[in-house]
Amino acid sequence: MAYLLTKSLHIVFVIAWMATVFYLPRILVNIAEATGEPPAVKARLELMGRRLYRFGHTMFGMALIFGLILWLYFGIAGGWLHAKLALVALMLAYFIWTGRALKRSIAGGPLPSAKALRMGNELPVLVLLAIVYLVVAKPF
Repeated sequence: MAYLLTKSLHIVFVIAWMATVFYLPRILVNIAEATGEPPAVKARLELMGRRLYRFGHTMFGMALIFGLILWLYFGIAGGWLHAKLALVALMLAYFIWTGRALKRSIAGGPLPSAKALRMGNELPVLVLLAIVYLVVAKPF
């Protein structure tokens, strides 16, 4: 029963973190397209982005804790896990990059173009598909 509860909590926190990974770049797109809008619009988007980024860090931390419990206490292991962790590290690097882009924008720096941000927003979906496949199929 403890295993199922731990696994369930890990999944819930991963889902919450992935929501931030998918939504923060959309906020960046809106910030990039806010030229010509009143300054209050950009300020509101930046506030939303800061709050979402902070929430994402909390959700990642909780997912990490329950993932470590699954690994260390319940003995989840295998080659598939190493591949999954490498992809999670890639996803985390992307998440941190979006956070830095947000901070740069708040400081008055430039963002990539809205088109580039939109294209970059699709990459996490592909990485997530690979992660889910590895977890479900455990191919090696």
